[in-house]
Amino acid sequence: MKELNTIWMNGKLVPWKDATIHVLSHVVHYGSSFFEGIRSYNTEKGPAVLALTEHMERLTHSTRIYRTESPYSVAELCTAAIDTIKSNGLKGCYIRPVIYRGFGELGVNPLTCPIDTMIAVWEWGAYLGEDSLKNGVDVQVSSWTRITSNTLPGLSKAGGGYLNAQLAKIDSVQNGYADAIMLDNNQMVSEGSGANLFFVKNGVIYTPGMGSSILVGITRNIVMRIAEDLGYKVEETTIPRGFIYTADEIFYTGTAIEVTPIRSVDKVKIGTGSFPVTMKIQEKFFDIIHKGNDPYKLLTFF
Repeated sequence: MKELNTIWMNGKLVPWKDATIHVLSHVVHYGSSFFEGIRSYNTEKGPAVLALTEHMERLTHSTRIYRTESPYSVAELCTAAIDTIKSNGLKGCYIRPVIYRGFGELGVNPLTCPIDTMIAVWEWGAYLGEDSLKNGVDVQVSSWTRITSNTLPGLSKAGGGYLNAQLAKIDSVQNGYADAIMLDNNQMVSEGSGANLFFVKNGVIYTPGMGSSILVGITRNIVMRIAEDLGYKVEETTIPRGFIYTADEIFYTGTAIEVTPIRSVDKVKIGTGSFPVTMKIQEKFFDIIHKGNDPYKLLTFF
């Protein structure tokens, strides 16, 4: 990662090298952090952040589940993100806000520790490589089960919960795959290691719902609107593992991964190996983020 100028911490911009925490901070020992992944794009109509308010709203919802109320309003967090981008002279970048429990006392109980907030930005290209967006990726079904709603709630984008995602990601990479498909505790399809999933079958698009322990993705919601506007029926449902191998198309969605087709799962080619529906959706999504054509008013220009 290339070092930049500043990081926003607890209400002010500080030099990159000074943005540090104490080694006895609660977050280091117990994973008590909550974060978002957001992208800014240098569109043809100017630099803009995609779904900035929606992301910051989800961040505050993530903290609430763990009784860690955000010290800043959604509007304040949005302003801080824009200020951080400008301070670092960027237009297109990745934005990472984190709310976390800092240095106070150690013990499982987090309530005695302060709540700190930071926002960092950096340059970041296609998550799985530029080729992945065009030609798709090869993935596996993970042997690791996705966290469940009554253990580590999937609706909260909590740092500690991503240890589960790390296991799936490590396993898939070591086995020669780009990523994984995780099943929930009922052995139904949940999501990737850090992305939502869509399946196309006979012209209908299917996606796991909240009951499958997914993180309800911001990009997922955008893609569902795009698909419906293109005339496709979108169904949120439970999806058994066997359906994976009979789908016509499968694709990931997410801030980092954008709209990425999956060409094979467990070395089984998906459909005919082409992605016509995925590419139509991807084209409309890219029309928003690259050209700045925004019928849904999702872009915050700066």
